[in-house]
Amino acid sequence: MLESLLLIDDDVRLSQMLVQYLGEAGYTVRAAHTGQEGLRLAQQGEWSLIILDLMLPDADGLDLCRQLRMGATAAVPILMLTARGDAMDRIIGLEMGADDYLPKPFEPRELRARIKAILRRGLRENTHAQVLRFGRLEIEREAREVRVDGQLRELTSYQFDLLVAMAERAGRVLSREQLMDMVKGEALEAFDRSIDVHISRIRAAIEDNPKQPKRIITLRGAGYIFARSQDGEEQ
Repeated sequence: MLESLLLIDDDVRLSQMLVQYLGEAGYTVRAAHTGQEGLRLAQQGEWSLIILDLMLPDADGLDLCRQLRMGATAAVPILMLTARGDAMDRIIGLEMGADDYLPKPFEPRELRARIKAILRRGLRENTHAQVLRFGRLEIEREAREVRVDGQLRELTSYQFDLLVAMAERAGRVLSREQLMDMVKGEALEAFDRSIDVHISRIRAAIEDNPKQPKRIITLRGAGYIFARSQDGEEQ
């Protein structure tokens, strides 16, 4: 089955080129040139990944990203395109739920590599136990769901994979670079703050008090540790 991609970008010429290029690479691609059209198509179809440009004529790309993180499209990975040079826009985009970003202009081969890496994360086979349990926290690999006290917690596809990567190595110090390599699966250039932003979002979902985390601990100058023992239970 071919992977289906939704491209939301008002640059018609670029969109046509990417539809052809990605189509030749084996993907089925549908293009939308306005935020309104993109949101409609996103909610009506079943997509493997959404490629979203922040600069749209009728909508704020960051606001659209937030809308895509609700309802039927909540779990669909989002690759954000941006021509903005301000790093803060990238941070906000990640906080809104984007899984990765690519600044314009870019090489089509890099876009293809990032798409491949994101989709591979979602389809990666796991040879370990399907459910990871840490006290009141449960991580279901096959269902790609996270629960605390039995209540579902919302995470993006990227954040879920990041949480699994840390949980599988509970008790080990993991640097930002190691985490990027584990989750991306390729040595691609990455924004240094992206891991910190995603960790913050994961903490907001699974910690009782995100400002005083007990599950994901920061070790200054080294990285992060996912606690082996949580909620008074030994692992």
